Amino acid sequence: MLKDSKAFSGFTTNNIAKTKEFYSQVLGLDISEEPEPMNMLTLSLATGGSVLIYPKDGHIPATYTVLNFPVENIDEAIDELTSRGVAFEKYDLGNGATTDEKGVLRGLSMNMGPDIAWFKDPAGNILSILQNS
Repeated sequence: MLKDSKAFSGFTTNNIAKTKEFYSQVLGLDISEEPEPMNMLTLSLATGGSVLIYPKDGHIPATYTVLNFPVENIDEAIDELTSRGVAFEKYDLGNGATTDEKGVLRGLSMNMGPDIAWFKDPAGNILSILQNS
């Protein structure tokens, strides 16, 4: 029944203006905006899909990764995003799986999946960049 549906994902924010600036200016994504009274953002992704971001009273940031961005070179992507003001998270996931000084979990060298680094949007939602090879 839903096989051919144009499904999309969504998550919340506590500040549409800051969120719009972050996703459009810092991350460089194409965004459309639904004005008042809805006041929602739609991110257009390179895959052809989209993500809805909407305001919510009492917003609580997601405690999991809401959006992943595959990149060709994670170190170059981190350097570029850092120059734009993005701060990468530092994690110790146990069993020797810790992020390095740049915030990258070097999964490829540990045979534990991709190299991945996490950061947050202005509302505290967790995003990642990752490199598979």
